[in-house]
Amino acid sequence: MKRTLTTATLAAGLMLAGHAAASPFLWQSNSLTYLYGKDYKVDAGSTQQTVTFEHASGWAWGDMFLFVDNIFYNGISGRDGHTYYGEFSPRLSLGKISGNEIKFGPVTDVLLAATYERGESSAAGVPNQTYLLGPAVDLALPGFDRFNLNLYYRKPDGKTGNPSGQWQLTPTWAMTIPVGKSAILFDGFIDWVINDASNSDTELKRNLHINPQIKYDLGKALDHAAGTLYVGIEYDYWSNKYGIEDGGYVSRNFVGKTDQNTFSAIVQVHF
Repeated sequence: MKRTLTTATLAAGLMLAGHAAASPFLWQSNSLTYLYGKDYKVDAGSTQQTVTFEHASGWAWGDMFLFVDNIFYNGISGRDGHTYYGEFSPRLSLGKISGNEIKFGPVTDVLLAATYERGESSAAGVPNQTYLLGPAVDLALPGFDRFNLNLYYRKPDGKTGNPSGQWQLTPTWAMTIPVGKSAILFDGFIDWVINDASNSDTELKRNLHINPQIKYDLGKALDHAAGTLYVGIEYDYWSNKYGIEDGGYVSRNFVGKTDQNTFSAIVQVHF
């Protein structure tokens, strides 16, 4: 799972950066998001409510993003009905560190990206933490406020063993579409885990996770500051969720399909 920076976040970053040139810290944005959705797969409950804290910041050396999901399951008997999941993602900008802009074609910067993923161990025995590292590029594409492309080598390291690594391609994007006196923000990410990974302890399959959000800037429509209050929907498609294949080694521990295809309602506040 990944979250994305909004256009308002980037604009605020540029404004603050002009006043903080001497400091390694340039800008930051924080948000709280509430999601409600049904038909989730693999997890303990098919109906989920999620409260997410997100932080994004810009630095003289690059940028940083982190989020924590607090997930509440409905209708769970004999369980606490709650779990968590989080990611911490710093990126080092080769352009900023070297003091020379790296631009060619649509590329506006080249970076070294890292991510640490952490969650509770699942009933299916999926590793609860993963380390990712690899190259990234920022791209200037027509119509997009932002488009980033990260290529990771991901290495699980959890309680179920230490399987071989996998390659993951992750584009993230944001696009603002004016609508009347307000706007719609279309942003999201795709995690494409390209190859299988296995050993004697566990087996992780290639998988595809597509997670766009379409959000209406309700704050701007109500004559408040733009980019502070959004409402909308999130679409979540995830084949072989968590790398678990239907009928495979790991899925013997639970009953049900592992391909997820669901929508969630969103309310998001930035501060």
